[in-house]
Amino acid sequence: MIMGIRPLLRGSTYSGALFAYCGALASLPLLPFAMLPALAWRSAPYGVQVVLTLPVWAVLIGVAGLSRPARRVLIVCARRLLNVPLPDPVAARRPANSPENGPIPTAPSPTAPSPTAPAPAADRWRTPLWLLLHVALGWTGALVSGVLLLAALTLPLGAEAGLSLFGRSVRVMGGWQSWAVALGCVLLGAAGCAVVTGTLRWSAPRLLGPSPAERLALAAERELALAERNRLAHELHDSIGHTLTATTIQAAVAGEVLSADPAAARSVLRSIEESARAALEDLDYVLGVLREQETETAPTRTLADLPELLDRLRHAGAVVEPELSGALTQVQGTLSRAAYRILQEGLTNALRHGAGGPIEVRVSAAPDGLELSVVNRTGAGASTGKGKDAGRGTGPGREAFPTSGHGLPGLAERVRLLHGEIEAGPDGPQRWRLAVRLPVRSSA
Repeated sequence: MIMGIRPLLRGSTYSGALFAYCGALASLPLLPFAMLPALAWRSAPYGVQVVLTLPVWAVLIGVAGLSRPARRVLIVCARRLLNVPLPDPVAARRPANSPENGPIPTAPSPTAPSPTAPAPAADRWRTPLWLLLHVALGWTGALVSGVLLLAALTLPLGAEAGLSLFGRSVRVMGGWQSWAVALGCVLLGAAGCAVVTGTLRWSAPRLLGPSPAERLALAAERELALAERNRLAHELHDSIGHTLTATTIQAAVAGEVLSADPAAARSVLRSIEESARAALEDLDYVLGVLREQETETAPTRTLADLPELLDRLRHAGAVVEPELSGALTQVQGTLSRAAYRILQEGLTNALRHGAGGPIEVRVSAAPDGLELSVVNRTGAGASTGKGKDAGRGTGPGREAFPTSGHGLPGLAERVRLLHGEIEAGPDGPQRWRLAVRLPVRSSA
């Protein structure tokens, strides 16, 4: 029985009329306050007292609609009883954007209002207008449907009724005429409910739905959320991808030298442990953000951590030839973090797709920019990270590395957001070169 009533009361004509009547009843507590001016002028005619009361009542109803809780309640009720798809009001939620994390690599349009900014004055009056319309329709529908229902109930019992319109009078004296008129009253009442519900459904998206400014704020919020998800995806790809590549190769190297050089094997295993711990820190932070939990400060990796990164590659059996020049310690903030991730991705690709031989790493800091490059051998049968053979390299532990194909596009996007330049491709016979230039003005 209850399951059969719920569809009738949700999104139906009758539920919409009930919604309107409840709005009319909810305005009754404000009526005594609206009557105060009329009570102060008791000697005024009745019509004057009504004229004094109605505007004050309307003002009080409109003021009640200015509160945010009132709008939220109206939106929830309209969704359930009118079956109108209304989004929740713009919430003041922003993705994590702490100085430790660095700025989110995109921003809403300068013309888009912030999700936390107050709504324009024209938007604030939309809810009071809806509430006034809601109450007016509720009282009109309640009075009209009440009179029609009373007539439909009393006419078949022998009551007499008369109607005068444009000088013509019609009287109902009972019999079949009273039943016909009673049926007409019921149909008119149902039509009135449909008109009330239809008017509320038509006006709800226009007055309770998001305004153009709110739509811009919602779009900006979605853009920020997508940008944060994109940033987290980059962090996971850079950190976890590099760690898995390095530890796989390091484990293979440790297995090869375990009997001949136990001390070197232990050193490689310690490097694997350190890499795994760092990756777990990054993973815990990213998972906490995705779950919207309170997380600790994001682990940061900057150019100061570059020697540790190069040591992990050496433990994996790679020959690294670094060339560092300029005041690298002066590179701070977003630029230093981005440079570390770019080098990490470039070195990971060199491990995955390289064919042995030295990996040349060049970092040069100048007053106007930061230059990064990673050069490795590719070999005749090695892959450069593209095509169906991507991930096939040579050397210990490099027999097969499946790749997602997002490495170079992710690097290009990161460099573009920092207004830099990137080049990636063959550099002579059996060599692959990644070169990036980042302007210093991009630092945060």
